[in-house]
Amino acid sequence: MKDDNTAREIRNLANFVETACEHFGDKTAFVCGEDVLTYRDVEEKSRALASWFQHHTSLKPGDRVAIQLPNILGFPIAAFAALRAGLILVNTNPLYTQREMLHQFKDSGAKAIVIFTPLSRKLAAIIDETDISVVIHSHSEEFPTMMARHRVQQIDMGSILAGGGGMTLKPVNILPDDICMLQYTGGTTGLAKGACLTNYSVIYNMFQTAERLADTSDPGSELYVCPLPLYHIYAFSVNLILFFCQGNTNILIPNPRDLDSFVELIKPHKFTGFAGINTLFVGLCNHEGFKQLDFSELKLTLSGGTALVESARLAWKEVTGCSITEGYGMSETSPVISLNYPGEEHYGTVGPPLNGTQLEIWDVNNKSLPEGEVGEIVIKGDLVMQGYWNNPEETKNAISPDGYFKTGDMGRILEDGCIEIVDRLKDMVIVSGFNVYPSEVEHVLCSHGDVLEAAVIGVPDTQTGESVRAYITANPELDLAELTAYCRENLTPYKVPKEIVIVTELPKTAVGKILRKDLRAIAEKVAT
Repeated sequence: MKDDNTAREIRNLANFVETACEHFGDKTAFVCGEDVLTYRDVEEKSRALASWFQHHTSLKPGDRVAIQLPNILGFPIAAFAALRAGLILVNTNPLYTQREMLHQFKDSGAKAIVIFTPLSRKLAAIIDETDISVVIHSHSEEFPTMMARHRVQQIDMGSILAGGGGMTLKPVNILPDDICMLQYTGGTTGLAKGACLTNYSVIYNMFQTAERLADTSDPGSELYVCPLPLYHIYAFSVNLILFFCQGNTNILIPNPRDLDSFVELIKPHKFTGFAGINTLFVGLCNHEGFKQLDFSELKLTLSGGTALVESARLAWKEVTGCSITEGYGMSETSPVISLNYPGEEHYGTVGPPLNGTQLEIWDVNNKSLPEGEVGEIVIKGDLVMQGYWNNPEETKNAISPDGYFKTGDMGRILEDGCIEIVDRLKDMVIVSGFNVYPSEVEHVLCSHGDVLEAAVIGVPDTQTGESVRAYITANPELDLAELTAYCRENLTPYKVPKEIVIVTELPKTAVGKILRKDLRAIAEKVAT
């Protein structure tokens, strides 16, 4: 990548953000409904919160702070404040159950959290099992008294911002190779792992991505719709970091599932860019209000997280007149690995790797395969994570001695250099763009007293791309409705099995390993 020296000179994300705020001043940075933040607002508010972290808590640079917020204006304020104070971000899904929250907070050792106030009841139930001692609520209304019995410092963000932080922000020596965030991703054990991303890996990848989008993007002039969650690595890196630091405006969508509200939020704007996934593209294209919007300025639509289907691509083109540019990325790679050139898309592929990224296809013996042959996609470059947080064994399994990250995805390199993903080596299920790891769902199912064994696969679903199907062996007295309710208590909604099938036995190898591939074959036969 030609800008790698520039990326190194920036030193850290806090510097990246501060420079953008100084340069773009009163230009609008974020819009959420009728509420607006200018770049000057972002600087002042994030500085106030960062100052509060430094002077009113015991937090020190390198401590972890969880952010559990939807796409509201408090998110960029909290994220940038943490970075400016030298803290490590732990992005947390607001849909997480108590079990999922507890694992992430304990594993990361988070000492503080900025939380969406309605989630406080879940936090109160687990906080004594964590190291969290500082709780900042996103809303200024009275926060729940249930937290009062816990030995934590709690305050609402509005009070902090109104007071300006109280003191001057102290400079922090943040180095390029320091960890800036832990982005949690699934694991073979059923427990999520924290990918350690550095300031430099994120900045470097943003320069790579900007270079790929250069012919379509006019920095400082774009208006991007941001329906994908900011706690997800894609929207965090691309919308919150890249597009922001280029001086563009992001329209934040707190709840993209509410299409009526979604359309009303973007209706007043002549947006120039949009990022989404299949279900969102199709849902909006079938919405009468969306069809009536002004798409005259729309020139860039990005798709990632799940394979773009032909029906979604064609519908979007027909309604908006804009093509969809598909890419590929992972939490462990900061995140963008490859991306089609906008306007020159090779459909059915995720485009060529970004400049500066080494991509190879390996066989089972970790040997590079020639063009056109299918194997595991492996990645090397400055975009790759340092490793998994406090997990040297998983890090060793994921990164080869010569620095290649093993994605677990199967693909091939085509003659034009584009990457075709043909299968998943891992058994991950993708529901509406969200990753579901079968081992995690199986762990929850098997923790129910009446379930003996469980195996989870993904099956095609016209609404969500894939849905979760569970096969179980169980005691005769099992109540399926009660088991589904149990799953809802312990799993984020998109992870809950849409269908649970009771069988007398599960297919296994000679040594007793459950064969998910056999279950997929059975499911395919039934479907046909």
